[in-house]
Amino acid sequence: MGATPRLDFALDTYECIVLYPGPSGRALPEETVQRLQSEHLRHMQALQRRGIVLVDGSVDGPAREPDPPIGFGLARTGSVDDVRSVMEADPAVQAGLYRVEVLTFLCPAGSLEFPLVKTES
Repeated sequence: MGATPRLDFALDTYECIVLYPGPSGRALPEETVQRLQSEHLRHMQALQRRGIVLVDGSVDGPAREPDPPIGFGLARTGSVDDVRSVMEADPAVQAGLYRVEVLTFLCPAGSLEFPLVKTES
């Protein structure tokens, strides 16, 4: 893809987390899926408490491809690689229930707020 366009306003940069069904998801027993989903939620909550993930949640809608995205989040660490690393440490990703992509997300500076973000002191 091309370079960032030249704009006459400032941009904020985030890391966009996109979660997809993983390669093992359909083959895993239901009790394993339930356990991994619980572990995934705890992992994401820990990332929010650490101030890495600002917001995350599930997405739903008509499938436009065989495995549409099932989750979305935003982080702001300054490093796609760092966010990818912590997301790949998610037990559900490691087990193949989910797979993750991390992209750069740009938006007009100051256009997003995250009032529920809490960081550990």
